[in-house]
Amino acid sequence: MRELLKKFENQQPEIVFEWSDSETEAEGWLVIDSLKGGAAIGDTRMKLGLSKNEVIQLAKNTAIKNTVSGPAIGGAKSGINFDPADPRKAGVLERWFKVVSPILKSYYGTSAGINIDENTELIPITEDFGLWHPQEGVVNAHYKAGDTKKIRKIGQLRQGLSKIVENPKYLPNSTTKYQISDVITGYGLSESVQHFYKIWGGNAAGKKAIIQGWGNVGAAATYFLAKEGVQIVGIISLEGAIIDKNGINPDEITSLFLNKENNQLVSDKLIPFDIAKEQLWDIPTDLLIPAAKARLIQKNHLNRLINGGLELIVCGANFPFVENDIFLGPVTKLADDKISLIPDFISNAGLASITAYLMSDKTQITDEAMFHHVSRTVYKALKKCHTFNPQKTTIAQTALEIALQKIR
Repeated sequence: MRELLKKFENQQPEIVFEWSDSETEAEGWLVIDSLKGGAAIGDTRMKLGLSKNEVIQLAKNTAIKNTVSGPAIGGAKSGINFDPADPRKAGVLERWFKVVSPILKSYYGTSAGINIDENTELIPITEDFGLWHPQEGVVNAHYKAGDTKKIRKIGQLRQGLSKIVENPKYLPNSTTKYQISDVITGYGLSESVQHFYKIWGGNAAGKKAIIQGWGNVGAAATYFLAKEGVQIVGIISLEGAIIDKNGINPDEITSLFLNKENNQLVSDKLIPFDIAKEQLWDIPTDLLIPAAKARLIQKNHLNRLINGGLELIVCGANFPFVENDIFLGPVTKLADDKISLIPDFISNAGLASITAYLMSDKTQITDEAMFHHVSRTVYKALKKCHTFNPQKTTIAQTALEIALQKIR
């Protein structure tokens, strides 16, 4: 497996498109790791300090994720190095999508990643440049859809990804309306926890959990976990943290979820971030859900959590550990060798899985069908890992080997 991994990590991407904005200091890259299946898929993000190498790593991670979520195509990623708070953002995005729209129409599909909004930025801008949908290139190149079939698939994408969750089985009745795309990745994280204990033994109810990050992914995962009886003992975000070693009341979790403002944790119980970030790693917990930005968890943090009883990490963030390796660096391997680690390409495949589902020929656009599809996707991936490795350790290494064999 090590040889396969090194070969995959070191292999040059099939396409690297580089862009320098003519009006600002923005620069961007569209990286297609491969055109397996005739197309590639991966979101578009904007972040100050983003590098080409980071985008290449993320494209490779998407290739691994596609072996779980589908479709059976290559991995890709687009990234723009620019401050998303800059008032010139709209112009930067317009110029970026103007130059990449021919690729999006031909063989590449994208979605809204970090700091880009699907409904107010991605879709309106790409429509202005003649795209029916940001996934049109996948529909054209991989599915080779004729006009009738293409219209149906793109209609399914439009309707499904923007569908409001209506079934109270999934979300509470509220004046706040959530699209499937807002919550489905967080739901996948929660289902990863549930399926882990079903497959490897035990019960998620009563377990204690720490959540890192309060964006759409972290907030939704917290809500779904609390709904299933997991005790949330800590939530940390840049604006502060809430810590309760006895578990935050589930009704309070629901309120925190519904009252989230601009991906910020809103509560009168907030502990300042600088204080909380030192306390967090010594709170006794069974579960850790890293759902913030990449490369935040240090070896020291991990060891302190393990000493406090940590038994499972379910990754919502791409590359949550501080290390240079793309996939199996020393901190990742330490976690995988000592406790149970579910890698992000399984646990946070919710939105990718739904996108693939909506491009298929057997699609039902209902809450039940789409939530079930994500749950089933996660279950199948974890069950396959268990078949190859019934131990509670080295799960991530097993999952990675299965994915690399598929790519090979």
